[in-house]
Amino acid sequence: MAMNELNVPTHRGVVLNGALFATEKKSDTVVIAITGIHGNFYSNPFYYNIGNTLNTGGIDFIYAQTNDAFGRIPTYNIKTGREEIIGSWNENFDDADDDVGAYVRHAAEAGCRHIILAGHSLGANKIIHYLSQTHDRRVDRFILLSPANVTWLTSQVTLEERDCVRSMVERGDGQKMLPFPLLGWIDCVADTGWQWLFTDTLNNVHVEADKDFSQVSRMTHSGAMLIGTYDTFTYGDPAGFLQTINSHMPTAKENILLYIQNTGHTYRQKEQEVADEILSLARKWRSIPMPTFPPLQSDEALRPIAACALQS
Repeated sequence: MAMNELNVPTHRGVVLNGALFATEKKSDTVVIAITGIHGNFYSNPFYYNIGNTLNTGGIDFIYAQTNDAFGRIPTYNIKTGREEIIGSWNENFDDADDDVGAYVRHAAEAGCRHIILAGHSLGANKIIHYLSQTHDRRVDRFILLSPANVTWLTSQVTLEERDCVRSMVERGDGQKMLPFPLLGWIDCVADTGWQWLFTDTLNNVHVEADKDFSQVSRMTHSGAMLIGTYDTFTYGDPAGFLQTINSHMPTAKENILLYIQNTGHTYRQKEQEVADEILSLARKWRSIPMPTFPPLQSDEALRPIAACALQS
C-alpha cells in the first residue's frame, strides 16, 4: 500500500489537494472522505487508520480536502494560471458541490466501479447537499460521520457579532476580514461569516424534528451514518440526532446507523473501530448490485465506468 498526493481540479479551476491510499493491486472500490472544517490529517489522525485499514481489505481510500481543511491553503487555478489562497478564511459554501464533484469525477474517470462517498462533520453536510442536488449515479452509497449541527455551532455567536457581519456585507465589505474569529476560532471574511450565520446551504441537519430537512428528504442514495456517543454537537442526544436525520430520508429503512461508544466528534481513542466499521460497510456494499436512480440532468454522471486505475 502507498499514499500518494492528489491534485484534483474543480470546474471553476481551483485545484484541491488530497491524498490517495492505494492498494498494491488495482481495486474496483474506493471510499472518498470529504473533510470537515480544519479536518485535516493533523487534527483528525483517524484518516490514516481508515486509509490503511481499507487498503488491507483491498479497497482504495481518498482523503479529500475541500476549501476549509485548513485556515489557509496555497494552491493555484488552472483556468487563470494564477496562485490562489483558499481555506476556511474565504470559503464560499456555494462551491461545495463543485468540490465534492471534483473528487467523484476523478474516481470515475480513473475507472472506479464502486464509489462510496463519505464525509466527516461539515464534510457530511456537504455530501448531503451534493447528493440532494445531483443524485449522482456514479456514487454507490454514502457514509456520514458526525454530521455538523450548524445551528449548535453558530449559537455561540453574539448578537453584536451577527450585526457586525450583517452590516459589513450590506455596505459592500464582504471580502474584508471580520474583526473577530467566527465561532471563536475561524478567522474569515464577512461573506463567509454571512453564509455560516444566515444561509441554509450547509445547515441541513438538526436535532429538532420540525426544522428544515428538505435537502435530506431529497436524497435518493442509501448508506450509513456514524456518531460518537459523546458528540457534544447534539445537545446530549447523539443517537436521537442520527435517528431524526434518518427519519427524513426516503431510504431510511435501508440505512445503517452506527454508534461508536465512549468517544466524541472526532472519535478519539476509537479511530481503529471507526476504520473497521467503514471497511465492513465497504465490503458489504461491494457485493451488492448498484441501486437504480431517477434520470440525471447532468450528462457527466452518465459516463460508463470500468476497472479502477486511480494511480494512472
